[in-house]
Amino acid sequence: MQDVQIIDRGRGPEIAGTRITVYHIWEFHRAGDSRDDIALTFDLSSRQVQAAVDYIAAHRNEVEREYAKIQERIGQGNSDWVENQLNQNREKLQKRLGEKGKQLA
Repeated sequence: MQDVQIIDRGRGPEIAGTRITVYHIWEFHRAGDSRDDIALTFDLSSRQVQAAVDYIAAHRNEVEREYAKIQERIGQGNSDWVENQLNQNREKLQKRLGEKGKQLA
């Protein structure tokens, strides 16, 4: 068996071979979820989850600091430009769905 690696490809530390960051694992781990429950949630092995938990324990201050930054960014919401794009795309989709409904009738 190979050791599970935690790597950083520029998105923060993640479990090698996945796109699951240690911050994903941290949320569930700090909420008290078991290793096996976390593994099931993310379709990971218990060893992969344990590697992330071990990484978190070894780098706790850094993980907590970066996680706080992530939560702060999420709390800011989308910029006006992004919200405008979302609204335009939503309107286009509704128009297409309306036209498709007319074609089917």
